[in-house]
Amino acid sequence: MQNSYRFFENRACQYFPCHKGLEDFNCLFCFCPMYLREDCPGNPKYIEKPGKKIKDCSDCTFPHRFENYDKIIQHLKE
Repeated sequence: MQNSYRFFENRACQYFPCHKGLEDFNCLFCFCPMYLREDCPGNPKYIEKPGKKIKDCSDCTFPHRFENYDKIIQHLKE
């Protein structure tokens, strides 16, 4: 996989890889653009605190899979 507008891998990052289990790791969406959305197509967990609901994406690799680029862009357009 080569770096392009759809894929970027930064092996020099001190946090690389921030999630385990991916061979081709897309860093393009390092901060997930869907984090603030309730209808996220990834697999977040929610932590319930008194008066709060916290989205936990630590096990989600959806934005880091290169094949999901088009799905993310389409989701953001909606």
